[in-house]
Amino acid sequence: MAAASASRSSRGSGLNLALFYVFLIVFVLVSVAPLLWVFKMSIITKSELFASPPTILPRTPTAASYATIFGDPAFQKALINSTIIAGTTTIICLFFGSIAAYAIARLRFRFKSIVMTLILAISFFPPVAIIAPLFIQFRTFGIIDTYLAAIVPDVVFALPLTIWILVSFFKELPRDLEEAAKVDGATTIQAFRKVIVPLAAPGVFTTAILTFIFAWNEFLFANTFLFDADTQPVTVAIPNFATVYTVDYGAQAAAAVMVTMPLVILVLIFQRRIVSGLTAGAVKG
Repeated sequence: MAAASASRSSRGSGLNLALFYVFLIVFVLVSVAPLLWVFKMSIITKSELFASPPTILPRTPTAASYATIFGDPAFQKALINSTIIAGTTTIICLFFGSIAAYAIARLRFRFKSIVMTLILAISFFPPVAIIAPLFIQFRTFGIIDTYLAAIVPDVVFALPLTIWILVSFFKELPRDLEEAAKVDGATTIQAFRKVIVPLAAPGVFTTAILTFIFAWNEFLFANTFLFDADTQPVTVAIPNFATVYTVDYGAQAAAAVMVTMPLVILVLIFQRRIVSGLTAGAVKG
């Protein structure tokens, strides 16, 4: 009787495991399929691109679309612009976000939960609702068509994420470390910079990557405030591979692949650090 029960339990666990792997495979295929399809579009000829019914696998792979985008000075400039905008946004968010998160985590003051709620509320605020007022203000200050027009709103909407992630890390660090540093003669700022920040490196690194990805993928503000090709990022430059009469879908697909690949490579290289960064602040030792 016990053997039969054990056999049924074994079959049940085996079935559950099989169903889990089937679900996992289907989930991965559904998630990756659009990316693979865009990649296929970027390496096929124009005749095959408009074939009906469409081909599943490329018949005659070609790098013509990649030659088109890399031969376009505007796209090369757009890559540089995206790097400048996303990099500057990340640095600003880490600097001010770490200070604010440290103050919230360490200081005791009234209405702390309300402050955190208000900070989080900014992330849920619809960006499109402030497009018109921001455009008027930026035009008044003369920063339309400058990097600052994209960096300022990116920082505003990325800073709450930075603060929320870092607060959880700073809360987990023991106060004894700061007190020991102060006994040795360090000021509060020195203890924060030389003791707390290095220990919270996983959280800081995770926050930096997430903030960079957010700023790199941002489209709404950049498309609204940046009209000059000298300042437009790649998210705005991709639709430019189109004219009044034709659309170069192959070039757009190749540009989309080139925009996505840096982020994919970044996540693949640092995936362990990202996972440890996202989970370390949520587990109390």
